[in-house]
Amino acid sequence: MANLEKGSSKLLNAWAFYDWANSVYALVISSTIFPLYYGALFRQKEIDEIVLFGLSIRSESLISYVTALGFLIIAFISPLLSGIADYLGNKKFFLKLFCYVGALSCMSLYFFSLDTVVLSLFSYLLALIGFWGSLVFYNSYLPDIAYKEQQDGISAKGFSLGYIGSVVLLLICLAMVMSVDDSQKLQMMRYSFLLVGIWWMGFSQYTYFHLPNNKSKNKFHKNIIFNGFKELRKVWKQIKELKSLRRYLGAFFVYSMAVQTIMIIAAYFGEKEVQWGDDSKRTIGLIVSILLIQLIAVLGAWITSLASAKFGNINVLIVINFLWVLICSYAYFVITPQDFYITAAFVGLVMGGIQSLSRSTYSKFIPADATDTTSFFSFYDVAEKVGIVIGMLTYGYIADITGKIQNAILFLILFFVVGLLLLLRVPKKE
Repeated sequence: MANLEKGSSKLLNAWAFYDWANSVYALVISSTIFPLYYGALFRQKEIDEIVLFGLSIRSESLISYVTALGFLIIAFISPLLSGIADYLGNKKFFLKLFCYVGALSCMSLYFFSLDTVVLSLFSYLLALIGFWGSLVFYNSYLPDIAYKEQQDGISAKGFSLGYIGSVVLLLICLAMVMSVDDSQKLQMMRYSFLLVGIWWMGFSQYTYFHLPNNKSKNKFHKNIIFNGFKELRKVWKQIKELKSLRRYLGAFFVYSMAVQTIMIIAAYFGEKEVQWGDDSKRTIGLIVSILLIQLIAVLGAWITSLASAKFGNINVLIVINFLWVLICSYAYFVITPQDFYITAAFVGLVMGGIQSLSRSTYSKFIPADATDTTSFFSFYDVAEKVGIVIGMLTYGYIADITGKIQNAILFLILFFVVGLLLLLRVPKKE
């Protein structure tokens, strides 16, 4: 394999192609087929709650708590592994490791059952850790392979490829599910979990072939285990001296808390709260809604990239946060499928934009002379994951004590309002 120069189109495209490979987890497992499968298992047993460790927990709260635990684990192990990766120069190894753990765990969801709910949820947990853990090292490659003026565009291209690739597999899964009668639909959903793992592992090989290794001659020793936390402390000291980066990171922490929570809970909300009529309409309706989000998100990422070039990243992020406030306010009253479709369309428009722009904006704020980009992105990811933990626990707890998911939306609105106000404090000259 020839070493490709930084900024070369082949290298940039190979990096972006990992989004095509791994985004099937986010769409099929996190957003559509698995939430439908999970909800169907509870409806099949005609229960809304399950007793676990002596506690009676609502179905949507249970998945929220497990999800929060997964992100808490990611927030803790990411600095450990990124410190080792920085020292040994083997971030590609960890990217592969998390990819394979995640893909194989997706495949093991084939055996997910409420009769073995603890073991089943462990598979779900490992799949989540694999997906998000790999993103730590994937994102950290961005400043290594792209120049600053390329980063907005290639970041948006990555998300776009991810949306398109995941839609292709989702359509295949939908065709499988809808081609059989109701008694076989759950079995087709299980086959979908196998396809996700195969797709993820298979297409990621193109990325691995072209990404640089950058291995160092340093040898592993026990003193480097906590290097990541030491690096985070050093990064935090640098961030405190960088006013723009410090203020941006604070705003990102708050609004990302809401964005990521919405991404995770949207399907569970739609599966349970929207009045679809019957299971077939629920399956088609939810998948159509998520497809709508994915396809419009491609357009949203492109529009956002153009807008950021003209008006500046921070200004565009302020507008997007305001739009999120409006969308969440409308979502509070969603009951009918039509309402859910309208909400999905607007979510898609701002979802792709805020994700790609947030990633590239942070990359731009990193000092040009920084050599420990993995540590900077590890800090970014830790902030994001801790925010998700708070968001998911808040969502699950409110849903549990009030019995109404809509009440949790009020807190998401608050997160976006605070995020918007914090963005206004970020110096806009970049």
